[in-house]
Amino acid sequence: MPKAIIIGAGIAGIGTAIRLAVKGYEVEVFEANSFAGGKLSSFTQGEYRFDAGPSLFTMPQYVDELFLLAGKNVGDYFTYQKLDEVCRYFWDDGTTLIASADVNEFAAEIEKKTTSKSNEIKNFLNKSEKIYQITHCVFLEKSLHKLATFLNLNTLKSFLKIGQIDAFRTMAKANASFFTDKKMVQYANRFATYNGSNPFQAPATLNVIPHLEQHFGAFFPDKGMVDITNSLLKLATDLGVKFHFNKLVDEINLKNKKVIGVKVNDHLIESDIVVSNMDVYFTYKKLLKDEEQPKKILKQERSSSALIFYWGIKKEFPALGLHNILFTQNYQQEFEHIFKSKTLYHDPTVYVNISAKHKKDDAPKNCENWFTMINVPHNVGQDWEAFKKEARQNIIDKVNKVLKIDLESLIENETILDPVLIEERTSSYQGSLYGTSSNNQFAAFLRHANFSKKIKDLYFVGGSVHPGGGIPLALLSAKIVADHIH
Repeated sequence: MPKAIIIGAGIAGIGTAIRLAVKGYEVEVFEANSFAGGKLSSFTQGEYRFDAGPSLFTMPQYVDELFLLAGKNVGDYFTYQKLDEVCRYFWDDGTTLIASADVNEFAAEIEKKTTSKSNEIKNFLNKSEKIYQITHCVFLEKSLHKLATFLNLNTLKSFLKIGQIDAFRTMAKANASFFTDKKMVQYANRFATYNGSNPFQAPATLNVIPHLEQHFGAFFPDKGMVDITNSLLKLATDLGVKFHFNKLVDEINLKNKKVIGVKVNDHLIESDIVVSNMDVYFTYKKLLKDEEQPKKILKQERSSSALIFYWGIKKEFPALGLHNILFTQNYQQEFEHIFKSKTLYHDPTVYVNISAKHKKDDAPKNCENWFTMINVPHNVGQDWEAFKKEARQNIIDKVNKVLKIDLESLIENETILDPVLIEERTSSYQGSLYGTSSNNQFAAFLRHANFSKKIKDLYFVGGSVHPGGGIPLALLSAKIVADHIH
């Protein structure tokens, strides 16, 4: 039986383990932490439970597919519900929008509360769907680094329509042409944050993202986001995958430019293939330090990071939903601070996720668990202790202004996650959440491939390589790698 070793038990690593086990491989996964999931983990704080990282669940078919591939019933492992509303949006002037999962309801709400007409959001989403139809088969589900990808009819059809994916103007410019109301332009621009990019630089091709959320829907796992990790971990274990926690891989071992295994605690563990779910930067810098480094890729601009305040709140707020966005008054200035000056903006856009809205036992009665996040620059040596104090006050001021409350008096307990800790805990270089940014029209082609061109039987998965960051794309990276391996 051929053997595969996977470095890292992030969601892409687990997904790869499942796919290779189904193919007949003996699979072992080595994880430096004491837990699986990487960013997709959870913790408790007093009587409050928090999902530590990703809070939005879209494209559940990529999770379901793993159970079906293994011949299992999804419901025996993992259950989830489609949300009736996707997100709630708040502005300083009192405007509030609830993005219903029903496009017609959302359109009516937009026409009622903004100067945009209902057909504007429909035209915007139609364009989003068109970009998805042209790009998903080629750019998301296949390697962009294999000639075979480009030598088939579907790829040819996509390239004949390449002019329709809006790659040559920015998201911000495109969105200003779709919407007459500046608030709706801001709504559309925020989707750049889904892969840590700047809408004033990123190509309008990223307007594919709203289709994934609005058409396919937003979902909530019945046991919280961490159950994506837990259920897939159980599936992998049931398939015979062996997980080794608190086991740091020191080196990927090679012979004649071919993988022969990995070194753990100075002991060589042999394998036929190695798949790294570690950030590609650290895979080279730490595990392949004596090999030729892909310098251009490792120097690419990193995505944004996050400051997250996990707050136990001693009150319930009916005005808030599961997902909430409190917008800045000047989005362009906020992004310039994040990507150009690498500092904080005094009026941040604040995201508040409250899983207790759907999973009541995540907080005590009449209380809420607030996952409160702002986008921040990746770590280049800033004073994060000072930034955390500044950001905390800016967020509280923002929430107080929008909700007309005294938030400080309601915070029962607190934990803070910053870019330095993100790198320390998940090996995400500079604390970037999505690997490299997508701030130019060629970004999709510039990500590291899912395989090594110079080292035989070495593969890469996760948010730092093709096709990108986030749960769906990380799982697609596992699919791409498994399709390569015979």
